[in-house]
Amino acid sequence: MKAFVKGDLDGFFALGLDSLVNLLLMTGFCLGLLGFSPELYYGRILPASAVGLVFGNLLYARQALRLAAREGRTDVCALPYGFNLITVIIYSLLVMYPAQQLGLAQGLEKARADEIAWYAGIAACIGSGLIELGGAFILHHLRRITPLAALLAALAGIGVFFIAMDFLFRAWVYPLIGMSTLAVALVVYYGGHRFKWGIPGGLVVLLMGTLGAWGLHWIGQPSPAPAYPLDLSHLGFHLPRPALGAVWDSLPYLLPFFSIILPMGVVNVVGSMQVLASAEAAGDSYETRPSLIINGVGTLISALFGSPYPTTLYIGHPGWKAIGSRAGYSTLNAVFVALICLTGSLSLLAWSIPVEAGMAILIWIGISMGTQAFEAVPRRHIPAVIVGLFPAIAGYCALVARNVLAGAGVGTPEKPWNPELIESILKARNFYAEGLFALDQGYFLSCLILAAATVAIIDQRFRHAALWFAGGAGLAAIGFIHTFDYIPGDIVGSLRPGWKWVLGYLSMSGLMLLVPVVMERSEHPPV
Repeated sequence: MKAFVKGDLDGFFALGLDSLVNLLLMTGFCLGLLGFSPELYYGRILPASAVGLVFGNLLYARQALRLAAREGRTDVCALPYGFNLITVIIYSLLVMYPAQQLGLAQGLEKARADEIAWYAGIAACIGSGLIELGGAFILHHLRRITPLAALLAALAGIGVFFIAMDFLFRAWVYPLIGMSTLAVALVVYYGGHRFKWGIPGGLVVLLMGTLGAWGLHWIGQPSPAPAYPLDLSHLGFHLPRPALGAVWDSLPYLLPFFSIILPMGVVNVVGSMQVLASAEAAGDSYETRPSLIINGVGTLISALFGSPYPTTLYIGHPGWKAIGSRAGYSTLNAVFVALICLTGSLSLLAWSIPVEAGMAILIWIGISMGTQAFEAVPRRHIPAVIVGLFPAIAGYCALVARNVLAGAGVGTPEKPWNPELIESILKARNFYAEGLFALDQGYFLSCLILAAATVAIIDQRFRHAALWFAGGAGLAAIGFIHTFDYIPGDIVGSLRPGWKWVLGYLSMSGLMLLVPVVMERSEHPPV
């Protein structure tokens, strides 16, 4: 297989856009919410983040080429790899921001409080890397006993709702941009046609979206193009430097934020398991251990250079493979991220290319993830996929509820989050908020438990179903799923036992063990 093929350009536009979106999100949190100095963000955090990502992208490209050579194939797609969107959000809001505010409350100067927030973020990144690395040595055992439907259900939920649906809403806010680019994406990726002269469809979508955004802006219509002037003061070389002193100073922050770091690390490991299952379903069977070692080491390298943000395997491998991506798109992404992170040109790109310009590509990736969950499993297991979607749907609904309540002023010092307020607002139309937010906590793991148990029930292996439900009870007992707390500004997961959910799972497990005793096989087998 060649190091670069034409399909790698399409794959690069999709993966590069994902990387750019995450970088824009980092910029908003670090320079906006946290108010870090440009020197800290552009001089230390961005270059450090680039080191780990370049390391992983290049090794995953090499891994794809080696698999292709070993199996004598030319259609192997590298595992997509980039910044971890979930941890960018969680570590910014629930690790760095609280650490900074605690420092300010203690009377520290802003620069010192920012430094403490940075240290706390590095500690979280180190913890994630260690958990991911440890998972490399146990995850292959989990893959042997976990049904494919369970692995793909959570990915389908994230793809359809958190990616496709979220950007679909945005497309209908700017219909001239979003709807036109979506039409082109559907023709290119599902209509069996391509542009003449070999022009990549992803490039056409991105150019259409960018020109449309600026065109609307120039004629004075609502547009996602920026209204602020271009600032070129951040341009220049910012080479990564080891941050061993900062790493040493970050270690005391591992324990205070362990309740956040541990479940996030476990979620990342489970997500990696699902990504590898997705790739295997698409025909690319990668070894579990080396794939996860690359991921964990990439995160640790980023932390050692001073990044608070872990890297991760991306969901959506079948989508990249379907458009002809092989190994080269991963290499191109490494080059792209290195250039924009080490030169300060991220500020220029963020100003020039609105995220909305490429949202049709992200919608397509989400659709592909949802489609694969139903195509790759046996027909009889499709109900298990649907059951596994429920917690992911709850996670998205909880996100919508949070945004609506925040728009109504909930989460401010005058109107903090509390059980009575939330229940009074969301129960007004017979909508049970507690169940929504309970399913939201650890929904990755809940998707896995429910879908796997349903597969076992469909296959009439009731002892296996009992074991999966018992596993759910164990996760609820240590607070990895369902338990949550109200804090003044949000609803967050809590590492404490959720006894009523423990009892619920144990009741399900006990009932599965009773099935052979109190029931008999039906004369009419399940459809």
